[in-house]
This record gives sequence, structure tokens and C-alpha cells, in this order.
Amino acid sequence: MTSQPTPPKAGSGHASPGGHGSGLQAGLKNRHLTMIAIGGVIGAGLFVGSAAGIATAGPGILLSYALVGTLVVLVMRMLGEMSAANPTSGSFSAHADRALGGWAGFSIGWLYWFFWVVVLAVEATAGAKILSGWVPAVPQWGWALIVMAVLTATNLASVGSYGEFEFWFAGIKVVAIGAFIVIGLLAVFGVLPGVHSDKAGLGNLTGHGGFLPHGPGAILTGVLLVVFSFMGSEIATLAAGESEDPQRAVTKSTNSIIWRIGVFYLGSVFVVVALLPWNDKSVTDKGSYVAALDSLGIAHAGQIMNFIVLTSVLSCLNSGLYTASRMAFSLGERGDAPRAFARTNRRGVPVTAITASVVFGFVAVFFNYKFPDSVFLFLVNSSGAVALFVWLVICFSQLRMRKIIQREAPEKLVVKMWLYPYLTWAAAGLIVFVLGYMLTDTEHDGRETVLLSLLVAAVVLVIALVRQRARGGRAAVAARSGSEAVENVPVG
Repeated sequence: MTSQPTPPKAGSGHASPGGHGSGLQAGLKNRHLTMIAIGGVIGAGLFVGSAAGIATAGPGILLSYALVGTLVVLVMRMLGEMSAANPTSGSFSAHADRALGGWAGFSIGWLYWFFWVVVLAVEATAGAKILSGWVPAVPQWGWALIVMAVLTATNLASVGSYGEFEFWFAGIKVVAIGAFIVIGLLAVFGVLPGVHSDKAGLGNLTGHGGFLPHGPGAILTGVLLVVFSFMGSEIATLAAGESEDPQRAVTKSTNSIIWRIGVFYLGSVFVVVALLPWNDKSVTDKGSYVAALDSLGIAHAGQIMNFIVLTSVLSCLNSGLYTASRMAFSLGERGDAPRAFARTNRRGVPVTAITASVVFGFVAVFFNYKFPDSVFLFLVNSSGAVALFVWLVICFSQLRMRKIIQREAPEKLVVKMWLYPYLTWAAAGLIVFVLGYMLTDTEHDGRETVLLSLLVAAVVLVIALVRQRARGGRAAVAARSGSEAVENVPVG
């Protein structure tokens, strides 16, 4: 394949207003995009959160993962259709802006930014806990400060630095899960050399109370516990705007989402529930993946998994900072955030957007240490349902954007949503159903998460509508002033 020349700009292609640079640069190589796409679906939540899902739904958690995985595949297909036709750093926010109106792009863009800057604090704290366990001489807050500072410097250096770090972080995750699946399957079928496990076997899927020990309803409860571990699949479409060939990158990422979810989520969780009985006490005490490795007698399984989780945390931090800053850049470019957010330096780095995201992240880290059960808990819960809001907006945007693309540039429909519009409506209906079901969940804070997220979304939406009305008023005044000026021009 012949390589294409690197264009001078990426993203939306606009020069940064008032900046010294020329907009975002195409600094991500194809190997960066490939690994970002693969690693983007592997979050720390997969390693940390799967134990609660297994304890709740038993082996039936596989159906929960399959259900959410199918939903993510559909949503990513819709997003891929829009992003392949118009690659931009704002991704779904920019598409919503055009398809649904400025209020939609503003609202979902700021909610998404809010989600990721809160994630920065969550992941920084999680990473600090692991590191302080290894090096207790450095306090936990010190480690949180260090990892935030290092990854901030990485993102400020260049987009290529972000891509290089993410390439290796994601690579470690991919190799680790791949090895886990291979070793686990060999043990399940009794052919792993030197290891004999008296607990491993396919009988774990139906024994110990059956495949659904807590009934079919546990599948939906499992959905609530695993749905947020899928957030991050969309990062590849944002990063594609800074690649050498955005359309190719989006198309490749969209087409590979099925096997990525199938292998990394369903494959690894299948291995866990086949290696151990779902109700084995070690699953909840140690964590599902550590317990699975321990059952095989693998030495230092806990530390091995801590290293992998730390890698996932650093990857999430790295990508979270990148994603938040690029969304802030896009909002600034569209006039929905301070114009300074859309300025880049000579290396194409949106310094102000990155700095603003990091500052909020540091403030959230402070709240986590100072007010963990009040302010920080509010931040986490009020951003918890944003993933579902984003996916819902993508559905409605695609319904409108397909018609716009078909009318204006049908040749850009290189990626098409299957069975349009029926599967789009089905996905939207499933998202609304999950949100509704969360309102009935008091055991796992589902109701509080939805209500607080809706509260924050309502505040952002009101601000968006007020701004839109104010803009409309100014435009009307400008139009009247222009017409009066024309009328007062002397004739002859």
C-alpha cells in the first residue's frame, strides 16, 4: 500500500483562531490508531468491575456483556458512518451540532468533557493506590500528583507522544489479556502443561445453581454493572482527526469493533467463569482475574494483575486527558467554549484545552482526598450515566445525518449503519430501557446515578438553550442593522 502524504492539519481543518499554530496536526501514525482502537475497549473497569457482575449474575454475566457489547457495536457503527464521512476532533459532538442543532453539540460536548475529567481523578487515585503499595515511602497523594504530571507533560509535548505512550500501554493490555485467554482455555480443557486445576471446567457454566442462578432478571442488573466499562470505544473516532488518513482509520476501527469486544470482553470473562465457580469466595475477595490466575497456581498472580491494572489505569488517564482536551478544543472551535481552547502551539497541541482539563482533574483529585463521601461522590455519580447519554445522542444524530449525507455527498457513505433506520431505533430504545431500569435499581446506586446525571444534563441543556436564544437575538439585531444601513444609503 502506498503511503499518503501527511496533510498539514487535522480535525476540522480550521486554523486555530488567534493561535500561533495552524490547528491540530496529523501526528498519529497508523500503528498508533490501530492500538488506540484495540486498547480503547479495554478499560480498568474490565479487570476491577467484572467481579461484582459475576457475583450478581453468575455465568449469566456473559449475556450481560453480550447485550452491552451488541449495543456498543451498533452505536460505533453509527458513529463510524458519520465520522468516516466527516472526520473531526469533535466526533459525535460536532455531528450532533450539525444534525440536531447547536444546543445538542454544546450539551453533549460539555457533558462528555465533564465525564472524562472526573475519570482523571478516579484513575489517578486508583493508580496511586497500587504505586503506594509498591513504594510506600511516597504518599498516595504524591503518586497521584506524579502520574497526572507525567501524562500531562506527555500530552503537552505532541500528539505523537500521546500516541506513542498509548501504543505501549494498549499493547501491554492486549498481550496480557491474550495470554490470559490462551492459558485459561488450555487449563479449562485440561491441557495446560504443569498445571492441574480441580476447579476448572465447562461444568462451572451450568453447575452451582445453573447458568442463571439468580434468575433472568440478574442479566439486566449485570448490564448496569458492566455498561460503563465499555466507555472509551469512541476515542478512536476522535483521534482519527489527527491521523494521516482519517477516513481509513475510522473505517478500520468501526469494522474491527465486533471481534475486539468478542475477544477481550466475552473471551476473557468466559475464561474466568469457566476456571472458577462463579460463587467462589476468592472472586469477590481478590478480584475475578487475580482469583482465576491464583486457581492455576501461577506465582505472584496478584502482583502480575496489579501491574496490568496499573497499565490500564495509566492508559485510561492518558486517553482521558487527550479526549477531554480534544473535546474542549472542538467546543472552542465552534464557539461553545472560550476561543482560547481552540488555539494550538506550533506543534499542533491545544495547550489551553489540555491545561483546563488537567486543572479540573487536579481539583477533582483534591476533592477525592478531602471530601470523598460528599463532593467527589457527587461528581462521580453525576457523570455516571453520561456514557448512555452520549450513545443516545449518537443514535438520534445518525438518524438525521444519514439524510444530510445522502443529500449533499452520498459518495462519503463509505461506512453504513446496518438495516437503517430500524437498528438505530432499536439501539435507542434499548438505551432508554437501560436508563429506565437504572431508576429501579437502589442496590447498586443506579437510581441516584441517573437522577444526578439528569440534573447535571438539565443544567447544561438550559445553558445551551439560553446561549442559543441569545445568539439568535444578536443575529437578528445584526440583520436589522444591516438592512437599515442599506436603506439609508443615498441613491444616485
